[in-house]
Amino acid sequence: MKPTPSATLVLVATLTVQSLAAMALLTLPVVAPAVAKSLNISTAYVGLYIALAYAAAMASSLFSGGAVRRFGAIRASQIGLLLCMAGVAACAIESPVAMAIGAMLIGLGYGPITPASSHLLARTTPAHRMSLVFSIKQTGVPLGGVLAGVIVPSLADIIGWQWAFLVVAAACLLCTAAIHPLCASLDADRDRKQRLSFGNGLAGPLRLVFSQRSLTVLAAVSFLFSIAQLSLTTYLVTFLHEDLSMGLIVAGFTLAIAQAAGVVGRLLWGYIADRFLGASTMLAVLAILIAVCAVATALLQFIDSPLLVIVVLSLFGSSAVGWNGVYLAEVARQAPPGQAGMATGGTLAMTFFGVVVGPPLFGLIASVSGSYSLAYATLIVPAGVCLWLLISHRAAFIK
Repeated sequence: MKPTPSATLVLVATLTVQSLAAMALLTLPVVAPAVAKSLNISTAYVGLYIALAYAAAMASSLFSGGAVRRFGAIRASQIGLLLCMAGVAACAIESPVAMAIGAMLIGLGYGPITPASSHLLARTTPAHRMSLVFSIKQTGVPLGGVLAGVIVPSLADIIGWQWAFLVVAAACLLCTAAIHPLCASLDADRDRKQRLSFGNGLAGPLRLVFSQRSLTVLAAVSFLFSIAQLSLTTYLVTFLHEDLSMGLIVAGFTLAIAQAAGVVGRLLWGYIADRFLGASTMLAVLAILIAVCAVATALLQFIDSPLLVIVVLSLFGSSAVGWNGVYLAEVARQAPPGQAGMATGGTLAMTFFGVVVGPPLFGLIASVSGSYSLAYATLIVPAGVCLWLLISHRAAFIK
């Protein structure tokens, strides 16, 4: 058997996979106005794209715990990347039906990525560094957003949005090949006798989550936070373009700045949670910050200050995008021994359910009101409910 790779190499590999999967997911939203113009449809339909993707991700995340145990975490990650590649390529076809199929393929690929990485990191990370290490890995999500926001609109401007999509698909394929040498050592703990039955695959992770109060609260918190996160990242370019009259490339770079702030936030919040506050208190602080930023974002239409736009959206990105690492580390800490992957899959199903519900509802509010600014103001509601849950159930996290 090959020697086990270092913890640093494992972290780099999982971070890279997470980044490319996130980039694939956000490739269409960051050029939504251009795609909508080609198809002659409303930009609000990007919410349905996200809903389809995350509905598929919700289903695949429930099966991912068993799949990781049977095939291995690296193999599961490779399968996920190949599905993302196929999905982005399908979205390059100028057809709403093809894009719907592409969204579902990307979602099916996105679902196993986080449970697979949690399985690997839970085996190699000391308990006192959980929040920071998981936060570093989870910076892959905003890093993917940065890559999508910077690269895809620029490529679309040069070679067209369809060719830009195919470049992203090629990057997913290259990453799949690059991590293949890690299979022999990191997938050595796979259990080929693990069954992948439909009923147990769906019910098992959820049964685990809802049998333990702390995991149930974390699942509910992730449902609410994901509404804010994906509403922010899915519609930000469209909001800046339509409500604040920014050009697409500038709006894409602004999204990249917000996502980059999410990278910084994930590292900072992970450090603070480990060193000072603890996970549940840190998540409560982030709920307050999300609520404040939601209202501030809604007021940007009345203020002519590009600098203030950057400051507000950076704070919004750091909180609404920065919570995941603290949450996932706490899920791994609260999970029974050896079941971090299954617990992660179960709680992520609720995370993804929030995305299925949130962006389409956000898009509906924006369409009916004619204002993305008003839609952003409504995000104070899930943030407030999240704060109440964390405060009222804080005793459940003592372990």
